[in-house]
Amino acid sequence: MAVNTLEFQGTRYLDGRASDPLQLGWMRGSPPPLAARIAFSDNAFEFPQVRWSFSHMRELIPTVNVRHSDGGPSVLAGNDRTEEIDALICTDTNGSVRRFEDTLFDTYTDGYLVLHRGRIVYERYLGVLGPHVPHAAHSITKSYVGTLAAALVHEGVLDDVRTVPNYLPELQHTAWGDATLRQVMDMQTGLAYSEEYTDKNASVWKYSQSVGFRPRPAGYAGPSNLCQYLLSVTKEGEHGADFSYKTINTEVLSWVMTRVTGRSLAQLLHEMLWDPLGCEDDGYLTIDVTGMPHAGGGLSATLRDMARFGEMMRCDGAYNGKQIIPAEVIRDVRMGDHSANFTTNGVKSSYRSQWWVTNDEFGAFQASGIHGQRLYIAPSAEMVIARFGSHPIAAASAGHGPISVPQMRALGRMLRS
Repeated sequence: MAVNTLEFQGTRYLDGRASDPLQLGWMRGSPPPLAARIAFSDNAFEFPQVRWSFSHMRELIPTVNVRHSDGGPSVLAGNDRTEEIDALICTDTNGSVRRFEDTLFDTYTDGYLVLHRGRIVYERYLGVLGPHVPHAAHSITKSYVGTLAAALVHEGVLDDVRTVPNYLPELQHTAWGDATLRQVMDMQTGLAYSEEYTDKNASVWKYSQSVGFRPRPAGYAGPSNLCQYLLSVTKEGEHGADFSYKTINTEVLSWVMTRVTGRSLAQLLHEMLWDPLGCEDDGYLTIDVTGMPHAGGGLSATLRDMARFGEMMRCDGAYNGKQIIPAEVIRDVRMGDHSANFTTNGVKSSYRSQWWVTNDEFGAFQASGIHGQRLYIAPSAEMVIARFGSHPIAAASAGHGPISVPQMRALGRMLRS
């Protein structure tokens, strides 16, 4: 076995300590030497370069700003329990036992913040991440978008039983021609689209190239922007039949919100969340050549600001003495009559308004993104975990999941006791 490496899916990678971007010297120097350079068109999404890239997305891809709170930052009080938490013993799904601190390195963690009853009990940054450095949230972006959409439905701005072409007539002859907005929100659409990250021919890569989130190969002749790609998607199967997680649904959802409100996604995020939450730092969204945001996975935010969002969700839409999102919206996510049901590890779970509802021992629901992004909200433990990572494997089940899921639950049991 090679020293300082871990094996995933038959391939060995530098472990969490050896792949530290500070230790490897990525983008250091003026200019950086050729061997230390990271470029969008070359190696930005390779491992271990991603350990730098995910904290520097706006230096690689065009972005639009999500402005910090106009009224200044809300207070995040502390009740430091770092020493106690670092010593917590966690047993992964394979039976291996680790101290909590070691799990951070074994899951390629970049940042980890824990709120208990709204107070910071643990905050740790590794590699190039820091308190005021935004990190790629990847598909956690979906849960932000879904929360905004659900609030607009509650307010009557949107009607989730209407079909998508009622809002976007240009999608009448695409896969979404007879899909309701609710089916889009809950990922219950029948689309000829695949999201298997290990398959380099999967639709997700063509979509990512169209939106400018991945470099295009020589001779590329596909869609040159997001809307062109969405107009090319055809139907496969029936809407409303099964849960099927497909990122492009979130792009349609964001497009609908922008069309109806006349506000960009960045503006909606600022007005409905960043400003009332008292977010202390700017976030940003990656955009395509037309300025359309990558709503399915393009948000970068700081760990503290994401934790503020999670705490609001834990408290039924209230934060810092203000009701920011209607309580009924969050309760519908947590306890609504969900039809997008499935089984994970023998536990019945569901998906509602772009949130994963785990039905675990804490009544938890969560937002999740590839390579280790997680916003885990555990109401019965009065706990919120915000986590950023840069794991070499995109999918949680094959990467960080066997360690991070038991890790979070061990932490919830400790804080609940």
